[in-house]
Amino acid sequence: MFTGTYENSIDSKNRLIIPAKYRNQLGGECVLSRGYDRCIYIYTMEDWGLLVEKLKELRQSDPAIREFIRKLFSQASECKLDSQGRVIVPANLKSYARIDKDLVTLGAMDKIEVWSKEIFNENEDDNPMDDEDFIAKLAEYGL
Repeated sequence: MFTGTYENSIDSKNRLIIPAKYRNQLGGECVLSRGYDRCIYIYTMEDWGLLVEKLKELRQSDPAIREFIRKLFSQASECKLDSQGRVIVPANLKSYARIDKDLVTLGAMDKIEVWSKEIFNENEDDNPMDDEDFIAKLAEYGL
């Protein structure tokens, strides 16, 4: 499980240093993909495989599902961590997440999220933990 928040950056060669706390969990390789809300998701190979199995169950006769699968897989990238714990962020994902230099990298349960620091800070004031409707929705799930 991935937890915690780190501020880091991407270098001029589009390399992202994976926080040391996450490296062992990734096992030397990972998958980078588009995430929701303009961030990049980083999955372990195992969790990516679990996601793929769930997606195989969706009805691909639905045009929205086909488009989602197309966007997710066409822009995903399998990566190996180098000896310094870095991965290269493909240009298409860097552009999608509007990443320039400064990042916020955080654990999000079964994946890592990588955010442009600017976009992350814009969203930081929106806290669903303060929203009564959201709290009621969580209660529906027994939380």
